[in-house]
Amino acid sequence: MPTVPVVVIVGRPNVGKSTLFNALTRTRNALVADMPGVTRDRIYGRVEDESRNFILVDTGGLDDADDEVMAAARHQTRQAIEEADLVILLTDARAGILPAEHDIAASLRVVGKPVIHAVNKTDGLDVDMALAEASELGLGQIWPLAASHRRGIQALQKEIISRLPAGHLAADPDDDDDLRLTFIGRPNAGKSTLMNRFLGEQRVLATPVAGTTRDPVEASVERDDVRYRLVDTAGVRRRLGSHRGIERLSSIKALQAIEQSHVVCLVCDALEGITEQDARLAGHVIEAGRGLVIAVNKWDAVDDERRKAVLAQAAERLEFARFAPLAVISALHGSGLGELTDAVEHVFEAATREISTGALTRVLRDAVQAHPPPQVQRRTPRLRYAHMGGRFPTLIIIHGSRTAGIADQYKRYLVNVIRRHFELTGIPVRLAFREGDNPYAGRRSRPLPEQKRKRRRSRQTSSRKKH
Repeated sequence: MPTVPVVVIVGRPNVGKSTLFNALTRTRNALVADMPGVTRDRIYGRVEDESRNFILVDTGGLDDADDEVMAAARHQTRQAIEEADLVILLTDARAGILPAEHDIAASLRVVGKPVIHAVNKTDGLDVDMALAEASELGLGQIWPLAASHRRGIQALQKEIISRLPAGHLAADPDDDDDLRLTFIGRPNAGKSTLMNRFLGEQRVLATPVAGTTRDPVEASVERDDVRYRLVDTAGVRRRLGSHRGIERLSSIKALQAIEQSHVVCLVCDALEGITEQDARLAGHVIEAGRGLVIAVNKWDAVDDERRKAVLAQAAERLEFARFAPLAVISALHGSGLGELTDAVEHVFEAATREISTGALTRVLRDAVQAHPPPQVQRRTPRLRYAHMGGRFPTLIIIHGSRTAGIADQYKRYLVNVIRRHFELTGIPVRLAFREGDNPYAGRRSRPLPEQKRKRRRSRQTSSRKKH
């Protein structure tokens, strides 16, 4: 199965890299401010396209500042370039091309990675003049942007997709007959121990030292007539940009492994509790549209009071993933493994289930009848029928009219109804709305009664005049 490609945004500080990152990923994950040096660590996001997807990396600025923090940011950016399949060099049309950008362009030529040159902040300027000045870097075609207004973003994304290496298609787990289960989590949460417990042997090195696993480790096993393809990944720390170089590469490989999975098991540490990083990793799984199971490990090592606190943390910090089953386990001793295996297989069955159009439409109509959608501009949206649009992620397409203004709250209501009725445990469900064609479009409207009477009188008057 092909790996998911990595695209990295580089450039001087304050040229709009984080704004471009947010525009491409359609998130606000990158902090944006009108001052240089805001982004110091690398930020990872996911960009979806109809034909393929990729991991996008926002980096700190490359400049000649001598302070220790900016020097570390430059090191992280260079490491990101080494990991990339494609690099976007972003420059500022208002500031023009500076000497530092000639140095960046020269270093990119040495690395030999494919480069797209984009010029940001072209709004209100003579675009031809801005592109002419930027061409002195000699990096080929230049793409003008106004990232804060999303101008030029769609054209740039198409260019990115066309430049990705051949064979880097969107990962499709349906191509694999085995159940691909990936273990992710923070360092030393017990992922390798859990994988060994699944395999029934000491296949993966497991030690109390965090960071023992660096590259994803794959192994196959059959349990209860189900063939598993297990993947153990490196622990992902709280700040992805704060690792040493080899660990940063492992973090990207962990995110790529998520994309290639059917089900992802997020392993949390009961001793440390449910952390913000656990929530971030769960968010990555949901964004990728993969099945999610949460395993709280080292349950035997905590007392009853601590157990209540951990479960309360899970309910609070993983509230957005409450559809995912949670199992409490001890990977070291094997307790809870049966419950975890049942949860994984149930999620896999839900993720691969085919739901008929008739069944979906009936559930949709019952949901609308129980709670009609709120009016949009004083008109009620009409939802006619629904059908499946794909798996990984599970996509439900709903056809109707006036669907563009349906509130997010009502969409969540529909998702919850569909999930509850079809027992879609542990999988993200996405909705897409399609406007139906108006069957009366292009026809002459039927005249009103008063218009009919006026026309009849007009014809009668005209007839009398002729006679």
